[in-house]
Amino acid sequence: MNKKERAKERREKRHQEITRLRTIPYSDHQRWWSADTIAVVTGANRGIGFEITHQLASHGLTVILTSRDTTLGEEATKALQEQGLKVVFHQLDVVDHESIDSFCAWVKETYGGIDILINNAGISYNTGSDNSVDCAENVINTNYIGTKNMVKAAIPLMRPSAEGARIVLVSSRLGRLNGRRNRIADVALRQQLEDTESLSESLIDSTMNKFLEQVKDGSWVNGGWPQNNTDYSLSKLAVNAYTRLMAKILSERPEGQKIYINCCCPGWVKTAMTAWAGLTPPEEGADTAVWLALLQDQSISGKFFAERREINF
Repeated sequence: MNKKERAKERREKRHQEITRLRTIPYSDHQRWWSADTIAVVTGANRGIGFEITHQLASHGLTVILTSRDTTLGEEATKALQEQGLKVVFHQLDVVDHESIDSFCAWVKETYGGIDILINNAGISYNTGSDNSVDCAENVINTNYIGTKNMVKAAIPLMRPSAEGARIVLVSSRLGRLNGRRNRIADVALRQQLEDTESLSESLIDSTMNKFLEQVKDGSWVNGGWPQNNTDYSLSKLAVNAYTRLMAKILSERPEGQKIYINCCCPGWVKTAMTAWAGLTPPEEGADTAVWLALLQDQSISGKFFAERREINF
């Protein structure tokens, strides 16, 4: 058996394990949540976000399904409501501050706050081996800036509890700092982004801005950036770094007001974003985000997960 075949066998075994784990119901003592627990899922009208919403609601939570497109969001919500699930819809565009403000005001008035945010909203314009950066600014704005917008907006909405509120950011292994085949060539910059002590929002922002400036003048090709799906990879690298930064900041909150934040890679999922070429079904792709959101005795924060296992940044 060659290396590729062994990797395929390992992947299939892990898929089988995840499928088995998903069939095991949560016991009463594991269920810290109830129908009054409010979860928000962004980018949830289809694909991974829709399945995350479906699974959370199936576990008995009240889930706010959000999407940019009102018609598509309402249709998705209706499909879940017809299954008897507690799902409500509200329009939300993670790069539109007016939309975010309107959403937050509605949440505050309707529910008083939230307990879980799963930020799934994201875009990618490349499929297969394509590596166009024509839409790089839009990709960075949606995947990274949009994520920041939602985290900052959600923190004041998080309701105090003994279990702690949870934020899960859907990211990607493509954004790993030290991936063997797809990483930033600048060792000093990698070390800065890796070191939690030196890591800052301004450092992450300046890294993204440097890339976007090079996109404009065409020098990005020789800029030492990841060579596989460059704009998407960098946007997710920024999300991963921001996860670690916010975990450090949020760790200073007192007991009873804790907020735990982690990120996860759903895998290469068979959705519209991958032009249906992915290997992982949406049900499986959604699993780790849901698992992180529902962990009992949550104390893990600032970590990166895939297939219910911690992986390196």
